[in-house]
Amino acid sequence: MSPLASRTEILARTLRDAARDHAPAAFSSSLSAEDMVVTDAILSAGIDIEIFTLDTGRLHGDTLELIQKIKQRYGYAVRVYTPQADAVAHYIARHGRDGFYDSPELRRECCHIRKVEPLQRALAGKGAWVTGLRSVAHAREAISVRQFDAAYGLVKVNPLATWTEEDVWEYVRANDVPCNRLYDQGYRSIGCAPCSRPTTPGEEVRAGRWWWEQGAVRECGLHVSAEGKLVRTKQTA
Repeated sequence: MSPLASRTEILARTLRDAARDHAPAAFSSSLSAEDMVVTDAILSAGIDIEIFTLDTGRLHGDTLELIQKIKQRYGYAVRVYTPQADAVAHYIARHGRDGFYDSPELRRECCHIRKVEPLQRALAGKGAWVTGLRSVAHAREAISVRQFDAAYGLVKVNPLATWTEEDVWEYVRANDVPCNRLYDQGYRSIGCAPCSRPTTPGEEVRAGRWWWEQGAVRECGLHVSAEGKLVRTKQTA
């Protein structure tokens, strides 16, 4: 068995186990290349895991196009969660539409409104939260395949935790998985349009996210603790 075939088999088994042991399970897709790999694995094998995404209202058009591409390719309608309109309006009235550039605190507040609160609604009543997180040097190290997320009180399954960036793209090419066209423009990590830029040679994979912030934990809050640290919770069996 080739290394890709072995990784693919383990990926499918991890997803089936999550669906069986922690139903109802839900996969939060940012529509990244990693998340399109997990989406393909779920839908190609008919695994009973709901797929949802968070439309922050500030995503690239190229990112949003993938929702329709998933519908066309797999016949699956991704569930879309959006931020509370009144919270967005209140933030804009106080800080301006792009107030997040002014301080890390205002950026995290914007992320909470547009991402964290919708995620809380999406995960309500779920038994497992599936993600496309990978362990990334200097950014997201030591992520486990299975963890208990104390913030949400459920099992968190990261089936690509040990995959490299090259592993992801090998799967994408081998399975002709639809992907964001922004990758062809030098992006390696894609979030909201005003908060993402292409990386330059020698930069780490997440350098294009919130690049204007210096000396801060550059995470949106979906995977960090109240202290602003990346959540690395206890691994489960």
